[in-house]
Amino acid sequence: MKRILLLLIVVFISQHADAQLFNKEKIKNNENFDKAFLSWGYFLGINSYDFNFDYNRNLKDIQVERSAGFSVGLIGNMRLSNHIDLRLEPGLFITKRLLHYHPSYFNGLSFNDSDLEREVRSTYIHLPMLLKFSTKRVNNIKPFIVAGLSTALNLSSNEENPDDNSIGEFRSKKNVFFYELGFGIDLYLFWFKFTPSVRGIFAINDELVRDADPNSPWTGNVASMKTRGLFINFTFQ
Repeated sequence: MKRILLLLIVVFISQHADAQLFNKEKIKNNENFDKAFLSWGYFLGINSYDFNFDYNRNLKDIQVERSAGFSVGLIGNMRLSNHIDLRLEPGLFITKRLLHYHPSYFNGLSFNDSDLEREVRSTYIHLPMLLKFSTKRVNNIKPFIVAGLSTALNLSSNEENPDDNSIGEFRSKKNVFFYELGFGIDLYLFWFKFTPSVRGIFAINDELVRDADPNSPWTGNVASMKTRGLFINFTFQ
């Protein structure tokens, strides 16, 4: 589904770009839109979160089954120059990941099928601060890249829960810090600016809350667990 959506975005942008670059009329929509010092908008999108694991011992990797999640949020844009903007994009991101453990993690221990899987549901309040670097506007299109730092509050975190994986509770930390990189293209339509974009996020801190047993098959071999994710956002300003 994500590949099909990305393909549709590329086709849409390519057709729009061709029309703008080679159209002799070259009528500019919202010509003064980017001259405002402050501007506002909102975004809708889909997300796909993953985990990157580092291990203490050379066992089989923990497999992460990802699923598409939903994103919604607001945008505050501050114009710093003709080609640089500072953006704040607070949003709500809902996602789910399923972890699959190899039986070798339970060597010498009794286990059942449910012990080999752990579901991680996350609802993030995501707060990124981004710098947007834009090219020169060509008719009604303007490509850009973004980069910045962010933090997220996981409302679904069970960090303070005293129960652990021994009774089925996989725990992760409440606060996560990221760096972000992405790209997109501003499309200046007659009534508003529409912006499809793609962004990757990469956690800086370890999010795993270890079990009480240091030899736990679920957490004992994990040196670090860090979120990484892909956002596809559609912005309206």
